[in-house]
Amino acid sequence: MGKKLYVGGLSYSTVEQALKDMFSQAGSVVSATIIMDKMTGRSKGFGFVEMSSDEEAQKAIEMFNGKDLDGRSLTVNVARPMESRPPREGGGGGFNRGGRGGYGRN
Repeated sequence: MGKKLYVGGLSYSTVEQALKDMFSQAGSVVSATIIMDKMTGRSKGFGFVEMSSDEEAQKAIEMFNGKDLDGRSLTVNVARPMESRPPREGGGGGFNRGGRGGYGRN
């Protein structure tokens, strides 16, 4: 079973193929994904690389954590499982418009 790695500090111009090519120096890459912002379609500056073995994942961490890619210093470590978050509520604004009364001249 492979090990998923978190890769932070990515340049907004880095593409998934460049990430895959770089990490293939440490072993067999199962997948390389850069997380994109849904609204803008632009990179969020981080992604995930899945290596085919735990040994290759450890080698990739040692080789690339703190190294430069596209002018940015990378942070590479074992990815943690995504934490569950409560569902988002409302559609924005959030202003409470009640209960203050008028202009209140005495």
